[in-house]
Amino acid sequence: MKPVTVVGVVLIILGVVALAYQGVTYTTREKVVDLGPLKITADKENRIPLPPILGVLALAGGVVLVVVGARGGRTT
Repeated sequence: MKPVTVVGVVLIILGVVALAYQGVTYTTREKVVDLGPLKITADKENRIPLPPILGVLALAGGVVLVVVGARGGRTT
């Protein structure tokens, strides 16, 4: 398989994942109380939103790269 085709397939997968999840969620631990030996923490969920256009662009770019890789990248 050509490198262009592999990159295209990876972009298609990333585009589908971006459209399905529409963001990345991660958890951070924050100190709520810190009084000597008494320490209380809370887990806070944060989200980095991914706009749908990003997923569409990755998907379209992947399709273009797969087509170019399948054609052999020839110029006429």
